[in-house]
Parts: sequence; structure tokens; C-alpha cells
Amino acid sequence: MQHTIYWIEGDGIGADIWKAAKPVAEKAVKCAYKGQEEILWKELLAGEKAYKATGEYLPKETLEALKTARVAIKGPLATPVGTGIRSLTVTLRQTFDLYACIRPVKWYKGIIAAVRHPEKVNMTIFRENTEDVYSGIEFAAGTEEAKKLVDFLNKNFNKKLKTECAVGIKPMTEHGCKRLVRRAIQYAVKNNLPSVTLVHKGNIMKFTEGAFQKWGYEVAAQEFSDSTITEKEMLANGNPDNKIIIKDRIADAMFQEALMHPDQYSVIATTNLNGDYLSDALAAQVGGLGMAPGVNMSDTLAIFEATHGTAPTIAGKDIGNPCSLLLSFAMLLEHIGLDKAAYAIQKAIQNCIDKKTVTKDLAEEIENAQAVSCSAFGRLLMDEIDSMF
Repeated sequence: MQHTIYWIEGDGIGADIWKAAKPVAEKAVKCAYKGQEEILWKELLAGEKAYKATGEYLPKETLEALKTARVAIKGPLATPVGTGIRSLTVTLRQTFDLYACIRPVKWYKGIIAAVRHPEKVNMTIFRENTEDVYSGIEFAAGTEEAKKLVDFLNKNFNKKLKTECAVGIKPMTEHGCKRLVRRAIQYAVKNNLPSVTLVHKGNIMKFTEGAFQKWGYEVAAQEFSDSTITEKEMLANGNPDNKIIIKDRIADAMFQEALMHPDQYSVIATTNLNGDYLSDALAAQVGGLGMAPGVNMSDTLAIFEATHGTAPTIAGKDIGNPCSLLLSFAMLLEHIGLDKAAYAIQKAIQNCIDKKTVTKDLAEEIENAQAVSCSAFGRLLMDEIDSMF
């Protein structure tokens, strides 16, 4: 069977990590399925590479191809300077309604982490991806737009905002919040996980973040009553049927919980800005963004991505870490049903860490490790996959 995968190289170290990662992905599929499954690669242009070729950072051809795509995967994209585009990645999310940003975070044995027990961190974050402050509705201080909005709020809602302030709007809908929580609970049910935690700042932002909490509990009660129980119900009556526990935490308290009691949390569903903070903070607990995969999903399209930045200072030096891209590719393979190939990639990475032969950034986090180039690391991963089959 042939699987069409659209791919975007990305900016900065994108070219470096793709040269290492693409052959590893091909090797994993070929070895795991003995040629019965194969990948048909179709490159799409975006970012600096697209601009040099077409004069556009997001060409129409790329957008048209993604309209009918099932899966795509991309390297890091820089935000163009001096254009009307706030972020290419955010533009893709909003254009294709990629409402769920999903980031699994777990520790790979051998990596020196910032916490004493990184092995206790094994969470998957579901971050709402299209609403909240990332909607981009904000106006610079002193502009006519900001003055008009401030004047409207002061006159019609008895606010006392200063005329010269900058202002932004935080839209959140019942539809947007519920579909995100629904997907998080479905994931917990499918993977037999113990809990889903709604993370919010509803104690202060009662009608936006507070609504996220309210709507999240409603989804659980109305659509998953046979398989979920609230934390309050569990504490009062126990959990004899071993149902998934639905609980919630205030966002700032959740950061403390993630550090002190990470093993008590498995799936997190949260709003856009909270999810941005939490996913990066949790990645830091297990070794950093170099080991953090991710995907942005709608109901029809999934765009997997390396979660780190473009790292322009090391671009072209063949020292970048391809693991975030490769682990995202493993997520993609699981998504299309090629679990054996996904496992081969994950196992090969762990084997190289065990042998302490890794890229420069990982070598700095592993005692007595030998640093190798990005391309050499890719070849080592392919050797590991070969040895598995």
C-alpha cells in the first residue's frame, strides 16, 4: 500500500534535519513491512525556500494541496519579517482549522533532565489551537483602532481604560472548547489512560477560561458518561469501575503539579496560551524541545511538525538534532496505522542514547556521550533499525 505524505522542509536547520530524518523514516517503513507499505513523498513549498522560488511564503499551490491532504509533516518555519503574516505556522492552523495541537511528552532514559524524576513525566497535552489570544485580534497602543475600541468599551461597558493602551481580544466559543476536550477524552479512552485534566485560569477569567472548564465537564457528562467520572465523584464514592477521572486545575497551580506530582496526570486539555506555556515547560522537564514531537489536527487533516525553532545560528553546520522531527514522524506513522515502523524509530533513538552516540545538544545532556553530526546520527539510526529486523 502506498501512503502519500506531503512534507515541508522548513527554514534554518530544516534542510539539515530533513536530510538525516527522511532516510530514517523510509528505512523504518521498508524494514517493518518488507516493501508491502511504502511512502510517496510530495514536497510542498513554504517559508524562505518558497519565497525564493515563487515570491510567496505560502504559495497557493501549497494551500491547494493541503485542502485534500490527509497528513503532512514540516520542519520549523520562521516568521517573515516586514510582512502581514504574523506566523506561517499559525496561518496554517487557522487556514485549515487545525484546532488541536497535540504534544506527547515523555522522558528517554539516559538524558540528564532538569528534574529528579523525569521518568514520572508521561503526559499528552491537547491545546486548543485556533481561539484565545492567538486569534490575533489586537491593536497597537496609540492606533486609531485601539482608540476606537477603548472608547467603545469605556462608553458602553463602563470601563476605565486609558486611551493610550494597547488592547487585545480573547475569543472562546463553546464549539471550539468542546471539540478540543472531546478529542482529549477520546484519546484517553482509546489508550486506556487514567485521567483527563482541564487546565484553565477560570478563577480570574471567569467567562472565557471559566467557560472552558464548564464546557469541558459538560462534554464528559453528556458524551462519555459510561467511561468517565469526575474527581469529586471519585473522592466521594470511589471508582469501582475504573473510569477515566475528569478533573481540573488552575493553570498556575498546574505548573507546580507538573513538577511535584507529574505521575498523577496523563492527558491535559487546555486553552491556547496555557497550552503553549505548558507544553514547552513539560518538554524542558524531560530534556528540551529537541525531543518533543507534535501535531496540529483538524477532523480531516493532520500536520505533524518539529516543535523547536529554526536555530539559524547553526543552520547548514550539520549539527542539529533531528529527533523532534523523527518522533513527529513516528506519530504520523501511528496515525496512518504503521505502528511497527513508528516503534522502530522510537526504539532506534533510545538505542543510540543508550550507546551515548548522539547529536551535540543531546551529548551535553548525557554523561560521557560522544557528539556526532546530524547526518552521522541519521546513519546510526538506520543501522539500529536494520539490526531490529
